[in-house]
Amino acid sequence: MPDLYSQITEVPNDILEGMIGAMELRAADPNQQAIRRTFLGWVTLPPDAKVLEVGCGSGAVCREIAQATGVGDVLGVDPSPVFIARARDLGAGIGNLRFIEGAARSLPLDENEFDIVLFHTCLTHVPGSEAALKEAFRVLRRGGQLVIYDGDYATTTIGLGDDDPLQTCVEAAMNALVNDRWLVRRLVPMTKSAGFDIVRFDSHGYVQTSEPDYMMTLVTRGADILAASGRIGVQLADSLKKEGKRRALEGTFFGFIAFASLIAAKP
Repeated sequence: MPDLYSQITEVPNDILEGMIGAMELRAADPNQQAIRRTFLGWVTLPPDAKVLEVGCGSGAVCREIAQATGVGDVLGVDPSPVFIARARDLGAGIGNLRFIEGAARSLPLDENEFDIVLFHTCLTHVPGSEAALKEAFRVLRRGGQLVIYDGDYATTTIGLGDDDPLQTCVEAAMNALVNDRWLVRRLVPMTKSAGFDIVRFDSHGYVQTSEPDYMMTLVTRGADILAASGRIGVQLADSLKKEGKRRALEGTFFGFIAFASLIAAKP
């Protein structure tokens, strides 16, 4: 099954609503907030920095950045009109924040326009992500910085041992939600090929045990995907979801994804 994000304009609205909910859950997670504070703290911001987030989704990260000290205007771009409409609603009242429709591989923006370009959990969903990096290079000013944060989704696990059925749910979710689970492992040479100088590349472990709201969305979506494809019945899908909830209630839940951040400069 192809990555839903890579064909986002064709996805039904009810599925988009579920995707928005998962985005907002992950953005609000304290562990993810701590990771963002860490890698964004390594970014050099000029006064009144002009920031672009490519693939902004519902705009959660844009809202956070727009209210940070030293930031000027923030623009979020996403190909989904549903995501953009929700981002505008959620960001209403933040004066230096706006959103427009646009694709990562052909940004509707001028050259040398931004101080910072951010891809936050975006590039792994973009087929031909090399073109997206070249677009980032084009719209950045000389000396501007590229910031990438994404999952090494090949590491995604919820299993407690061999043949754990919940891991099958996670694998189904990854197959449907991520275009390239291995992209992070090629990110440094890809970024160099686009013309950037690498500043730093770091790993960030993300784990949920108690209150695993985001990781449970992978169980739920994976079980639904398996049922919709006919690989399992609806009754089994419901049982798998209940098993995930049982583990969370009993304190035996474990979910992990390795993430990575990259900061690079346009020479």
